[in-house]
Amino acid sequence: MRQSSLVVVANRLPLDDNAALDGASEWRRSPGGLASALHAFLPPIPATWVGWAGGVGPAPTLPDIGSLRLRPVPLSVDELREYYEGFANSTLWPLYHDAVQQPVFHRGWWETYRAVNRRFAEAAAEAAEPGAAVWVQDYHLQLVPQMLRELRPDLLIGFFMHVPFPPPELFMQLPRRVELVRGLLGADLIGFQREQAAHNMAQLAEKLIGTPTADDDIEVDGRTVRTAAFPVSIDVAEVRALAARPDVVAQAKQLRRDLGQPKRVLLSVDRLDYTKGIEHRLTAYRELLRDGHVKVRDTVLVQVAVPSRERVESYRDLRDRIEGEVGRINGEFGRVGEPAIHYLNQAFERSELAALYRTADVMVVTPLRDGMNLVAKEFVAAREDGAGALVLSEFAGAAAELEQAFLVNPHDLDGLKETLLRAMEAKPDDLKVRMTAMRKHLAKHDIVAWARDYLTALDHTGRLAETLPGKPRKRR
Repeated sequence: MRQSSLVVVANRLPLDDNAALDGASEWRRSPGGLASALHAFLPPIPATWVGWAGGVGPAPTLPDIGSLRLRPVPLSVDELREYYEGFANSTLWPLYHDAVQQPVFHRGWWETYRAVNRRFAEAAAEAAEPGAAVWVQDYHLQLVPQMLRELRPDLLIGFFMHVPFPPPELFMQLPRRVELVRGLLGADLIGFQREQAAHNMAQLAEKLIGTPTADDDIEVDGRTVRTAAFPVSIDVAEVRALAARPDVVAQAKQLRRDLGQPKRVLLSVDRLDYTKGIEHRLTAYRELLRDGHVKVRDTVLVQVAVPSRERVESYRDLRDRIEGEVGRINGEFGRVGEPAIHYLNQAFERSELAALYRTADVMVVTPLRDGMNLVAKEFVAAREDGAGALVLSEFAGAAAELEQAFLVNPHDLDGLKETLLRAMEAKPDDLKVRMTAMRKHLAKHDIVAWARDYLTALDHTGRLAETLPGKPRKRR
């Protein structure tokens, strides 16, 4: 097989779930998804992406996407249940998100997680040319760096954690905590969304393995594992261009008419996940309606909840609870032809999301815990008019960058209600100042700048980053 000087390893390949009629591969996009983050710079680069294609059984044969080669890794039905739905998303995911939902510790899941990680490592080892860089992505594949180092010590290995990385007191609950830390320490550079996460990693390495650390860098096996924060971003230029398209502008105007030309439109766009704070948000909105602070005739909430992990029981239960609460709120406060909440449990095209962003007066992004949250950044980038308010959870990684948003603790329902009212009643001049500052920040810190920062830190030379579009900038 052909080998590459840059190999990306992620749980999923960036493929459209619906195969094109001509058999061509198409990039799969989703709100906040890893593929959405990386689409701006990978297809033109001669690289290989190792990942699962989405089905069960033997790995399919897939064509390239531009210069990007696809190397599918097969999963069986049992592996999908135990590695992906089990250890990755029922054990690690809730624990890494501050145990919003109680993690499940199942001994059998670990063995499958380890076996699947081994398969990904072997595929990456085959795809990488001598001395290549391998960039492993996210919590599904935490054992891959060390496995890959054992298979191919000549490689430069990077790892990036897209989700939050917990403090030691939470991580220590994991029965396989030492193996997971050692797996990560196989990398040369471990990237996180926030500096505190890098500090958490250094503390764990020292506590569990006894490795010396200095400035969050970790000495292990005679080498230095560097840790640092690299906040992930979006393709700002693409979002701006999309939001300015005449058909998107027209669709936004039509959406406003379809909603009954309300005085204010509140919008939330989330994956249907218990970390996103959807239930807290609905409770706060119901109380605003109950107390008369919000009138259905004047204000409407549009809640987009993109289906997610529907095979996992806790996610099905969450969907049922949210749908029940939306029904109760609409039944109590809605009018004929005027629901209090427009609830949409479906995926949207990028152009449709851009139209929704343009329609919203207040964007409500209130996760209980989030590694970054790219929807918040997309909303800011889409608002070329400088209007609109962003209500943002202080527990989203984006809050460290979008400081001019209306920041809120989503666990504090009274505080959430007060912040929603402040955002709805804010003066246009105040909103313009806030949005202008956030847009200026995003223009300097887009997705290509993120990739360049990370890859330059990985190889120390900048050669890996030379193929990226745009001009290099000095690292902060």
